[in-house]
Amino acid sequence: MKVLLLCWRDTTHPQGGGSERYLERVAEHLVRQGHEVVYRTASYTDAPRRSMREGVRYSRSGGKLTVYPKAALAMLAGRLHLGTLAGVDVVVDTQNGIPFFARWFSGRPTVLLTHHCHREQWPVAGPFLARLGWWLESKVSPRAYRGAPYVTVSEPSKQELVRLGVRDKDITIIRNGVDAPPTYVPRLADDGLTHLVTLSRLVPHKQIEHAIDVVRDLDGVVLDIIGSGWWEDRLREYAAEVGATKKVVFHGQVAEDHKHALLEVAALHLMPSRKEGWGLAVIEAAQHGVPTIGYRSSGGLNDSVRDGETGLLVDSPEEMREKVVALLADAKARQRLGSAAKLRAAEFSWEDTGARFEELLQRLARR
Repeated sequence: MKVLLLCWRDTTHPQGGGSERYLERVAEHLVRQGHEVVYRTASYTDAPRRSMREGVRYSRSGGKLTVYPKAALAMLAGRLHLGTLAGVDVVVDTQNGIPFFARWFSGRPTVLLTHHCHREQWPVAGPFLARLGWWLESKVSPRAYRGAPYVTVSEPSKQELVRLGVRDKDITIIRNGVDAPPTYVPRLADDGLTHLVTLSRLVPHKQIEHAIDVVRDLDGVVLDIIGSGWWEDRLREYAAEVGATKKVVFHGQVAEDHKHALLEVAALHLMPSRKEGWGLAVIEAAQHGVPTIGYRSSGGLNDSVRDGETGLLVDSPEEMREKVVALLADAKARQRLGSAAKLRAAEFSWEDTGARFEELLQRLARR
């Protein structure tokens, strides 16, 4: 089976994140099972046009917006048995705001992968693009993919799609897996401080400012921010504005062993994101017995965090701070939540995610 995966980015892209990792882990599983996989995505500065990684063929062309029409032309060429996309059996179209509308261009059975709806994120694109993007996502896409199979990653994301008019029976939930921690995780020196952590891309809708507000006046508490993104300079300015420069450490994009070392010493993981499809960082923190506090309104955290069991869901920045203060003062409650979170993290694997996706694609290709 030759599988085409369409996504606006891959994990080597400077703005790549958890949704791209999901698709890549599925791709790698498919390759291990003997399938041919092409991952079509946007290019970026100094990126090779074509490359191979873990057996997956990456084909890059276009930028943030032009990736879509260029992929459409490549799919049309493939229907004429020309180019890298010739001979495709089945397509996975990833909707990060808007889809590639591969169902129109590829001529092959197509699955629409949607991690979550983007209504809350569209305003950052500006008034015109925000209206256009949400219209395409909420009106055009559900009509274009009516009757087609959908995959999403959590029950809240499924319900969002249903509210847009997607039929419940067309949606399959296939949750994220998680990478095992490195065999060796270095031990960081004890600095006598209590560490909170947030693991995230640094973009506006992640609302890292709320995590900075939590620690700015807590004695002996610091916030480790792991991740990078174009919003970092604004976050540094914000930390300075609220007098929290010495309370926040920006680690940037770190190696896997360093990331897990930082998670290992954390007391709590904060995830103040406005919107999440699932929240992969929740499970990565849970691998180290670190519970998450996040927003109930984010959607996917209602699935990845079991409120009161593996972490806490709150309804406002003020409540987030209150819960952090309460848990820092209650080691037993923190340990109870962390232990349950660690047990739940063991339930997830990319092998299971990939196997379920493969089964769906094989059924679709046969049909």
